Amino acid sequence: MNKQTINISSAECLSRIRIVLSHTSHPGNIGSTARAMKTMGINKLYLINPKEFPSDTATALASNADDVLNTAVVVSSMEEALAGTTLQIALTARRRELAHPLQTPRQLAPEIIQAIQAGHDIALVFGTEMSGLTIDEVLLCNRMATIPTNPDYSSLNLAQAVQVFAYEIFATLADDVSYLAESRDSATHDALEHFFTHLEETLTTIGFLKPDAPQRLMPRMRRMFTRANLEREEVDILRGWLRATTTTERWLKPPK
Repeated sequence: MNKQTINISSAECLSRIRIVLSHTSHPGNIGSTARAMKTMGINKLYLINPKEFPSDTATALASNADDVLNTAVVVSSMEEALAGTTLQIALTARRRELAHPLQTPRQLAPEIIQAIQAGHDIALVFGTEMSGLTIDEVLLCNRMATIPTNPDYSSLNLAQAVQVFAYEIFATLADDVSYLAESRDSATHDALEHFFTHLEETLTTIGFLKPDAPQRLMPRMRRMFTRANLEREEVDILRGWLRATTTTERWLKPPK
């Protein structure tokens, strides 16, 4: 599988984002979060009083994102985790009577990109698996975000929430999947002309093209195949099919 190369400016921007997990109770969620982070080019993980870390379970679920775990910073308070940041975004799924309006990750992404491109450090803050962030923790942040979900079933686990938020930032910063496109070996003009000649001969041989009829069929066939932007291998397949058409004995048998 090809890998996308993030340009230097994008990589530098992503290096200014830290994921902060507060009081995570299950080490597997830390590992899954590390995996979610790495797929989106984010590698700074801060852990506030995790119940269990380091952990073999976390390493197993990180799925080769061990480097994110190995450089994780364990702190004892939210103040330590947010030190040095200028934009702190608290993720919450609950209604709260607080000053900051709720925004979605997609709405916040442009502001985040603008801040990190200006050289500021950003914190995306996530609470415990069961109860999320406390009011005191949210008050230490200057933005609030929520992920839109099905109102009848809004259950996102911790790593999923991190993945969604990180994706919105990454997609805003580097929305390009051209690296996944398969390289095409387009057919040359010569190959196409040989194919059209072969096609006309074959259609005449099997009686589909009448030499004495108005010659409207071949121009239409030419337009159809030209629109397909045939590859070299596809032309070879079509010509093999044409050869088989005129050499198969069943074409020589009279209809019953």
